[in-house]
Amino acid sequence: MDTDLTTQPNVLDQACESRQALDRIADKWTALVVYSLVRGSRRHGQLRREIQGISQKMLTQTLRSMERDGLINRRVIDRVPPHVEYTLTPLGMTLTEPLTAICRWAMDHLPEVQAAREEFDS
Repeated sequence: MDTDLTTQPNVLDQACESRQALDRIADKWTALVVYSLVRGSRRHGQLRREIQGISQKMLTQTLRSMERDGLINRRVIDRVPPHVEYTLTPLGMTLTEPLTAICRWAMDHLPEVQAAREEFDS
């Protein structure tokens, strides 16, 4: 059965809005935030310590974008000083399997990638 690609989302079409979703989930910082939040709620400072190399500004931008896209919930805890916790939404949870697999692939295949780079560069 042929499907009409003009009525279906198609990330290969430059005008398709699904590319915005792809941009969000293909971003390295989003993948690392999801990878961290798989283990449960985290505060901003916890995320910043766990995700080494991310700036305060980039973490804040990533969290805001993820919240806007419905991937995380931001919860303000009323205390002095106020605390904010981030958790994955049900939609965000759908990313845990594929993004965790990508993170694991990167760690598992690092030696092969490094060897390929060394061979290419020589």
